[in-house]
Amino acid sequence: MVVVCGIDEAGRGPIIGPLVICGVILEAGAEQNLIDLGVKDSKLLTPLQRARIAKVLEKEYKFHRIIIPPAEIDDAVEKNDGLNLNWLEAKKATEIINELAPDKVIIDCPSPNIKAYTSYIHEGVEKKQVSLVCVHHADRDFPVVGAASILAKVERDRIIEELKKKIKVDFGSGYVADPKTKAFVEKYWNKFPEIFRHSWAPYKAIASSGKQKGLGEFKE
Repeated sequence: MVVVCGIDEAGRGPIIGPLVICGVILEAGAEQNLIDLGVKDSKLLTPLQRARIAKVLEKEYKFHRIIIPPAEIDDAVEKNDGLNLNWLEAKKATEIINELAPDKVIIDCPSPNIKAYTSYIHEGVEKKQVSLVCVHHADRDFPVVGAASILAKVERDRIIEELKKKIKVDFGSGYVADPKTKAFVEKYWNKFPEIFRHSWAPYKAIASSGKQKGLGEFKE
């Protein structure tokens, strides 16, 4: 029986917290089980729906999640380790494939250059005969990728809620478009540096402004 793996991520864009990448495997032809469960692109589900489905997925399906902290994301974005964000995702997807060893992989591709992205992953997989399908919007079109998107999203949301409890401040969604997040970054950018993505332009702008202000106050 052919084993298929779907891979997707959650948290690519926010300024706070990790990026989570997940792979889920199932036997080819068993996609209807996921559809019956209500699996679809995680963005089309409510938090309660995602949580309900994730409990079943975690219990009944084999999966592998990788949590990428802000510091590792910054290293990739700033190319301190020879990567960029797309290649960092590809590297982690490769690790998931090697861990789960499926026969076929469907990946929600973040790169506009699908051919290069596919080649990058194929170079790193141990099982060279694996079939790789890298496409845009795979979480929408393939239930197994939708399942991966749900498990990634639920895990990231859990981590975000834990961060809020730890620092005792509700910073919202973690996306700069969220007014609560924006206000939090402006106020606490230098108090909780470990939770921010320092390579993001909004963080750099706020940090630069804050440092300049602090230096000016010192001179006075």
